[in-house]
Amino acid sequence: MAETFKFELVSPERLLMSADVNSVKVPGDEGDFVVLPDHAPFMSTMRPGMVLIEADDGEHKYFVKGGFSQVEDSGLTILAEESVEISELKGDRLQDEIANARKRLESTESDHAKRHESVLIDFLEEINLLH
Repeated sequence: MAETFKFELVSPERLLMSADVNSVKVPGDEGDFVVLPDHAPFMSTMRPGMVLIEADDGEHKYFVKGGFSQVEDSGLTILAEESVEISELKGDRLQDEIANARKRLESTESDHAKRHESVLIDFLEEINLLH
């Protein structure tokens, strides 16, 4: 058994995952980063993308629309704006997410919001190509 740390993924609706894990790859606003056991404490905002969790029971993949991550001595907590398992992001749900992101992109004035929606659309279209 590899060394582990406590990980929690929380969305506004519910706790999506709480487990001891080996590593977590996070889509930070400044770029992806990987958290391992005994990682230095820090906080980061997140862009839309995939959280990849490596645990003793295998790999887990979640889509996050954005949010915050906090690494502490006790582990990593991700507070996601919205999150769903990648396997659930397909068909009509995926098409609706893409359409809604395009509408928000067209209607926003904020440069930050435009970047956020553009990244979201690119990620969702990439997932769409994989299905």
